[in-house]
Amino acid sequence: MKLAAAQVGGFLKNPGPCRVVLLYGDDVGMIRERAEALVRAVAGSLDDPFLVAEVSRDDINTLPDEAASLPLTGGRRVVRVRDATDAATAHVQTILKGKAPALVVLEGAGLATRSRLRTALDDAPDGAAIGCYPEEGRALETTIRTTLTEAGVRADPDAVSWLTAQLGADRASTRSELEKLALYVGAGGRVDLDAAMACVGDLAGLSLDDAMYAATTGDVATADRALELAMAEGAASVQVLRVGLAHVQKLHRARLAMEEQGLTAADAVKTVRPPVFYRRTSAFARSLMLWPLPALNAALAGLAEAERGCKRTGWPDDALCRNTVLAMARRAAVTARSGRG
Repeated sequence: MKLAAAQVGGFLKNPGPCRVVLLYGDDVGMIRERAEALVRAVAGSLDDPFLVAEVSRDDINTLPDEAASLPLTGGRRVVRVRDATDAATAHVQTILKGKAPALVVLEGAGLATRSRLRTALDDAPDGAAIGCYPEEGRALETTIRTTLTEAGVRADPDAVSWLTAQLGADRASTRSELEKLALYVGAGGRVDLDAAMACVGDLAGLSLDDAMYAATTGDVATADRALELAMAEGAASVQVLRVGLAHVQKLHRARLAMEEQGLTAADAVKTVRPPVFYRRTSAFARSLMLWPLPALNAALAGLAEAERGCKRTGWPDDALCRNTVLAMARRAAVTARSGRG
């Protein structure tokens, strides 16, 4: 089934007979928040050992059996897959063809546009695929006001306007900054512009996507800071690398269009599907100029090898992930300085 934006909130509180939900998109924090909302709505908590099960990517073959298992204590089980890829498609189709009672929640940040998993769930009457993308404009303003109100504080209009310009890249980061701001002014307090500017840090507007765009445009410092924030907010190394793979794959397709069709970088950006977020089109075009196809192929190979390394016992996952992304940033910085693309 396909849900309209206005239906998502109600669905997260009560998914009803839906049996498989895929959460995908660029906002990793929103994916995690919505997954947790679904788990709580069905199982009552995130860590009930009888009602909540997690399946790793390496154990994806067990997904149908987990979905078919009956809880020992009554109620409905939730099976959560935090790092879903197209490799889960056949297992999801098996579940949808059967009568497995559990709710399966798939978190698929960085899934390709034509993902088989997304297509399968869009077409399923008891499945749902929900896009999770950074909020902006009125939607972000509403989130800011609602979060602060729930925390028991008021906000001046100019403070909300300033916060709207600073936040929104990642839902988890946005909520974290707003919770910190509410603590800063205290229960019953008022957030004015001075308080907002004093409290909300310069990392607040950074997301995992920012890390990748910074890396491919050669902004080493921003890439490092954005990675630091993403990992502090709970992003796993493999997840970071997969977002990186998805970003470089988009660049690869666009650069191929440039070379095969004789397009400019600006025109090649327009060929990307789903479309590049309008605020990022110039950064994407700059990246295209800095990354010829051989360099993109090498970056893809490096990211894939780093992901494999993260799964090997004893490897320092965070360091391996960070070094791989920052190596891309340094490569782009050198190219930018030399004027070569």
